[in-house]
Amino acid sequence: MTQNKPAYYDENNIFAKMLNGDIPHHKVYEDEKTLAFMDIMPQAEGHVLVIPKQKAVDLADLEPEYAAAVLMTAKKVMNAQRQVFAREGIIQMQLNGAQAGQTVFHYHIHLIPGSIHELGVHAAKMADNDKLADLAQRLAAVIDTP
Repeated sequence: MTQNKPAYYDENNIFAKMLNGDIPHHKVYEDEKTLAFMDIMPQAEGHVLVIPKQKAVDLADLEPEYAAAVLMTAKKVMNAQRQVFAREGIIQMQLNGAQAGQTVFHYHIHLIPGSIHELGVHAAKMADNDKLADLAQRLAAVIDTP
């Protein structure tokens, strides 16, 4: 049986590089265990990713305290998305493994304002960098910090 999930955590994945400060990102929120930032290839306006600061490929690798922290950060981001975009509906999507559609092998949750019927294609088109910066700033401004 072929395993489609990396056997190990790749230190060079794009999210690891963000956590190390090697590449820029549009931060929405950060605490000691998590980072939330704008998806550069959003499926809808306001698409945010939440990642743990733990080296985990998927949910099966995630320590319970980091899983809890990711969910608490997701809750904060969702509340901010509802305020900024005046949308009740927030899609919460989490993909485990290539066969499920995971493209970056660092655990992450997608938070997408809107309806499943309005989604664009996953990882299909780059967003405007200035627009992402503006959205990140607007969302960050309404999140209560710890």
